[in-house]
Amino acid sequence: MCLAALLASCTGMGSTPPASAGADATAFSDRCAALGAQLMSQAPVRDLVIQTSAWQENLVLEGEGSDVQAPLPAHCLVEGYYGEHEGQIGGSYRTAFRMRLPLDWNGRFLFEGGGGSNGVIREATGINGPGNTTALDRGYAVIAQDSGHDNDRNNVPSHGGVMAFGHDPQARADYGHSSLKPTYDLGQHIVSTLYGRDSETNLFWGCSKGGQEGMAFAQRYPDAFDGIVAVAPGMALPRAAVAQAWDTQALAGVLTARGEKPSVEGLRTLFSDQQFALVSDATLEACDAIDGAQDGIVAAIGQCTTARVEPELRARQCTAQGASDCLESAQVDAILKIMDGPRDADGKALYSDWAWDGGVGATGWQVWKTGLVNGPPSLNVVLGGNALASAFTTPPTPIAPDPEQLLAWQLAFDFDKDAPAIYAVQAPYKTSAWQDVGMRSTDLSAFRANGGKLIVPHGSSDPVFSVLDTINWWNEVNTKTGGDAASFARVFPVPGMNHCRGGPSTDQFDSLSALESWVIDGKAPTSISATASDETPWPGREMPLCPYPQIPLANGADGYRCARPQI
Repeated sequence: MCLAALLASCTGMGSTPPASAGADATAFSDRCAALGAQLMSQAPVRDLVIQTSAWQENLVLEGEGSDVQAPLPAHCLVEGYYGEHEGQIGGSYRTAFRMRLPLDWNGRFLFEGGGGSNGVIREATGINGPGNTTALDRGYAVIAQDSGHDNDRNNVPSHGGVMAFGHDPQARADYGHSSLKPTYDLGQHIVSTLYGRDSETNLFWGCSKGGQEGMAFAQRYPDAFDGIVAVAPGMALPRAAVAQAWDTQALAGVLTARGEKPSVEGLRTLFSDQQFALVSDATLEACDAIDGAQDGIVAAIGQCTTARVEPELRARQCTAQGASDCLESAQVDAILKIMDGPRDADGKALYSDWAWDGGVGATGWQVWKTGLVNGPPSLNVVLGGNALASAFTTPPTPIAPDPEQLLAWQLAFDFDKDAPAIYAVQAPYKTSAWQDVGMRSTDLSAFRANGGKLIVPHGSSDPVFSVLDTINWWNEVNTKTGGDAASFARVFPVPGMNHCRGGPSTDQFDSLSALESWVIDGKAPTSISATASDETPWPGREMPLCPYPQIPLANGADGYRCARPQI
């Protein structure tokens, strides 16, 4: 370990030969132990502090997916922080990072995206989807960061708790995008310092907020990466948070119709499992066969419309009061309102509508919209409500992260008067939340010119970010590029998949390998192989993910093929 206070006594590295794949472990570990001094003396970031520079061998991390028992490959662990500044609320902020650099390095660098409100540093193993070999195990040097705030150090209960960073202009900008390029530059500096050469290939992988970070790199820092995987990208986070308030108000209307006061617990029990199953059944009855096969999958993305589904929902509506095997009229109304997306009094869309899909009503959908009985409360309330109040509107609203207080705040949200605050600029902020966090630009000309490749998988029943918004974004990029978007950016809808994973879907797929083939071998992905997990109705089912506008069409005994739908 090499702390800032010990900088003067740390050993220099100038005479040590560069490490390479298969290098002697002892020599490599010595270089690792002595790394801190050289990093801090030549750092590309302000006020770098290296807290850890240590050799790791046979390390087993808890909670690292299905391969939890497998030890990580021998590597150098580097941890620290940079750019400390005093915030207006929450004390001092800084960007903390973790990086793992393997002994047997493949010459590649991967930036691991964050998630949610960040504020924690991921393990920097390069997790890239359920069941897939981590980037570290593949030989990548991997970096992860907390995006400029710490959920423990910067926690202020009266100002959103872990979301207090939204009350500081720089911390909000760091969360949105400003911490990304400095962390990338630092990672490149660590790679070249330890290995004695630059990385040959630079890739990014992230989902949700991590997907938003991937989009930020493509749009704001287009020369950083050769390729990016942005799964379920939160590229319109502030708008999606407005939609979460819309959803909460729609669902609270069901409780009001029952004569109940809206509460977080009431949302949990708003629908029974049987009633959510009826929503899914109605969707499949209306739309499953549109793609030519009745297989429990709505593959024809965008063709399953409310006009098709509403009659099926109404057919399952209760005719007798108190019945449990049907849907209440208010429940149907709420689902329809949610799927149409938030609007102002003039009917103008404030975010996007949502895709009718077989995964609507699945557990991974419920946990966001209503919460789960004996499980988490509505994430739309406790995460979405807090984010909208604390980080995505200007000025932010001081609020305690209490679920009932957040629910009350969402229920009072006015879509005419309050929604424009996501675009507002007011001192001390010099930019809006949309400018800081929204990453929905359709100008990818610089990324394209630099040869960048972008893969965007997105669950069709994602309850957080609408796959239709992602598709609309791609269509806009395609128009702007004269119909050539697929040469550098491809969206892969995942029928049935909820947020990042789960749902009745084939959510087991290797997008990182697809990106490697595109970037390194020049083979653009015409499909991505995908498999259904044991939790689905059809364990082991194989179905390709297809680049929009193609969809998976049943091919008889031969499975599925990607082709444009017959409309």
